[in-house]
Amino acid sequence: MVSTKIVIAGGFGAGKTTLVGSVSEIPPVSTEAVMTEASVAHDDTSATPGKVTTTVAMDFGRLTLEQELIMYMFGTPGQARFWFMWDDIVRGAVGAVIVVDSRRLADCFDAIDYFEKHQNIPYIVALNKFDGELGYSVDEIREALEIAPDIPIVEFDARDRRSSGNVLRRLLEFTLSRPRRAELVG
Repeated sequence: MVSTKIVIAGGFGAGKTTLVGSVSEIPPVSTEAVMTEASVAHDDTSATPGKVTTTVAMDFGRLTLEQELIMYMFGTPGQARFWFMWDDIVRGAVGAVIVVDSRRLADCFDAIDYFEKHQNIPYIVALNKFDGELGYSVDEIREALEIAPDIPIVEFDARDRRSSGNVLRRLLEFTLSRPRRAELVG
């Protein structure tokens, strides 16, 4: 049995907690807290008017694939005021999924920049289909986010277990297809 750590990152309200919860085989550990009046000035809920909670530390879930691989999922908080935790959450991860809400592309720029700077952590981009559609084509989103052509972009619905599972499988495929870090150095 092999275990691995992956990170689920992205902007506020993009669907990170939902993704972890939809695929975790254990009850996910979540640090969701009720949004208060203090967060109103910081968190734009105009595209997600029903959102009343937010992650304040991290989410955690586990998924066993084919009884050979255990994936431990760590979801980051999306707001800038919690980014000081990201280095600790990301440490030891073999890959990351950046969850994107196509209605609010600007919210994911910081997550993309973070993983671009940490080039030893491969990442993919997962476009969460709110209301069953994206609003833009994958090519338009790739161009707007300036995502390199070799970075996979996957459409999915974070509420759907199978759809979220496909995102994680794609991350593993992408991660395994890349040269090992030691090979890059030597």
